[in-house]
This record gives sequence, structure tokens and C-alpha cells, in this order.
Amino acid sequence: MNDDRYIRSVKDLEEVGCKWWPKDVRDEAMKVSILQYLLDSQEKFISLLTLADRNKPEKLFGLLDASDFEYHLFLKHLALLTDVGSEPLQRFNTTFKELFPDNELEYVLGRKKFVYNFSVLPIKGKLDNERMQIDTKENLQLACKDKNLCKDLIMLLTYGSASSIEINRAILYKCNAYENLGEEDKIKQYVRENYIRVSRIIAGKTATDLGNYAQVYALNYMRARLGNNYNLVNNGKIPGVKLDDEKEATFDIVVDRKDDDGRFKKYVGIEVSFQETSNSVSERKAREAQARFRNTNNKRCFVAYIIDGVGNFSRPAAMNDMCNNSHCNVAYTPSEFDLLIEFIKEKIG
Repeated sequence: MNDDRYIRSVKDLEEVGCKWWPKDVRDEAMKVSILQYLLDSQEKFISLLTLADRNKPEKLFGLLDASDFEYHLFLKHLALLTDVGSEPLQRFNTTFKELFPDNELEYVLGRKKFVYNFSVLPIKGKLDNERMQIDTKENLQLACKDKNLCKDLIMLLTYGSASSIEINRAILYKCNAYENLGEEDKIKQYVRENYIRVSRIIAGKTATDLGNYAQVYALNYMRARLGNNYNLVNNGKIPGVKLDDEKEATFDIVVDRKDDDGRFKKYVGIEVSFQETSNSVSERKAREAQARFRNTNNKRCFVAYIIDGVGNFSRPAAMNDMCNNSHCNVAYTPSEFDLLIEFIKEKIG
């Protein structure tokens, strides 16, 4: 171990780390997992598809209006089953005028043509899961904030592959939910065949929930033990600290002392990285580590890392970058959090 007891190597952290998600963190994160909520509403979703009529799209919206099934929840189910998520939808939104120059979807069923006029698409800015209100269980449980946007997206996902424009059919080939509308056996088979793939997608979302709660859990632990004289901000910033792209650096947790009103106010910026599986999050934190350390140092402030999880330990190079560019690094256990608290009190009072 280094002479400075706050700075440890990857090997040091591996010896004291917990490696796997603590039960408290996993239990809390699973409470907000989206998977069970979708499973609980799946039968009703299937019944809506069964009652719908592919030749009468307005009937589907009538069914949604008559039920307590929110538009954005229906959209979430549909996006997962068609395997058309926020990334392709954002691409469609960006190139919308090329795909639909008249702002309408003309599609063909049998020998009959139908036309749907988009009322909201394309939107300005990013069409992400948060904008569609399908990013969290909490948002899915709320009343739909933008039914017209959901209508546009539901029509796109349902009838896009039946477009009368050949190039659009090739681009929107996954948007084919209309093929199963009104046919119960086909719909149930459709859902079953996609369930394994959907479960994998949700598993990724659950991992994100765990990562977010790991950050909140650490913040709450420190807040309870540091006392009332400290500010702890989730996803906070240290004034003047930027990354190499000149964007302000956001830290998972920022700590300062309430009674520190000096000219050079001291802050501790904390990054939390707990990975059970190897993914890009730890790589991103490693890439940013040098700039965070250098620019925080220049402001006479401090950077600390909470690093743990077998996924992180399987990437020692990325971990090493974080360890070498910090004033304090600890693992994800109560005794390690206590060491970080000692560091905070020592450095900023």
C-alpha cells in the first residue's frame, strides 16, 4: 500500500472489495426495475392487440382511451416487441422529412391505402426514452404527458413496414406490429418469441438501475455520517472544473462544507463505479480520469473514486487509470466508505 493510506492500487482494492452487488443495493434497485411492471401489464397489452383491427387503426386508440392503459406504457411494450428502441427512433426523427416529406404515413394493407397524418413528429431535440416517458418505472406509472407524440410513434411502429414507399419499407421493416392485430393466437406467439430478447434488454436496464442506486446508496451513507455541516449533491459540479472537451465536469457526488465561504472553497468530487459485468461505463470513467484529476487539482479541490465489482477488476487498465488519477480511492463497503469520510473531513475540514 502507498504511504498515503487514501491512495490504493487495483490489487489493494481487490483485497478489500465486495466484488458482487450488496444485497441492500440489489433489493432497492429491483424495486424500481421496469421488468416486473411490464410483466404485470402484459396480459392487458395482449388483450388490446387482440381487440384491435388492423384495418381500423383508430379502434386501437379508442380502446386505449376507454381503458386505463396509458399510451406511453403501450408504446413501451410495442417498442420492446418490435425491437425498435430510442436509438432507431431518434434516427427516424432526425431524417423524418426525408422519410415522410408530406408529414404523413401512407401505407397499404391488401389493396387498400390508408393515410395517417403525423401531428407531433418530428420533434426538436432528442427523442430519447425520457422524452417518450418510457425510461423508468416511475414515469410509466404516471399519466401520459403527450398522447399525440405517443400516437405518432405507435402508428410508426405498427404500420411503418407497410409504407407505400419502397425505401421506407426497407428502413422500417421491423415496424410490423399490424401483422398480428386482432389475432389472439398469433399475438401470444409473437409475445412469447420475443420474450427472451426482451428479457435481455430489461436486464441491461436493471443493471443501470443498480448503478444509479449504488450512487444514491453511497451518498445517503455519507450524508448520514458527515453531519449537517456538509452539502452532498447527487450529479453535482465543481465550479470551473471542465473535461478536455471544455464541457463542465459532472461528478456522481460532490461534497463541500456549508460554512466554507473562503476565496478558494474546497470541494471533493466523487465518482462511483461498480460493475458486475464488464461494460463501457468504467472505460468512459477511465478516459475522463486524467482530465478530472488535473482540472480539479488546478482548483485546489479533490477527486475520489469508489471502485468495486468483478467487472471492474476484469479491466485492471481502466481501474488503474482511475486509481492513478485520484486523491482517494475506496471499495464499496461500509468500512471503505468510512475511510472516504475521513478523507473528506481531513481535506475540506
